[in-house]
Amino acid sequence: MKIIYAENAPEPIGPYSQATLVNGLLFISGQVAINRQTGEFETSDIQSETDRVMKNLEAILNAAGVNFSHVVKCTLFIRDMNDFVKINEVYGSYFASHPPARETVEVSGLPKNGNIEISCIAYVPK
Repeated sequence: MKIIYAENAPEPIGPYSQATLVNGLLFISGQVAINRQTGEFETSDIQSETDRVMKNLEAILNAAGVNFSHVVKCTLFIRDMNDFVKINEVYGSYFASHPPARETVEVSGLPKNGNIEISCIAYVPK
């Protein structure tokens, strides 16, 4: 197992790693909308919050040497299913073709009182 650390993604806010790489599979911990450069939690609207989460995931993918085309599964945790369409617009823009498998779960609360958290699994070719 190898721990993956991206300087451009937020520091973990608990006892976990940003990602772990095991046998060619990259497991990325759930990301929220913290901007690493400013330290700010970006929640002005669901689209910008989703975009920040996706940028954090992208930074971790890049640190492992891959990109969104290597993602095979995502899990979205959202506080309000009424935001689903707006979230999909942003989320979908990161997957030009062949989007990964995923599930979306409405939850009652998220870290830092956010509105969305996304985790994912990707493969890392040898």
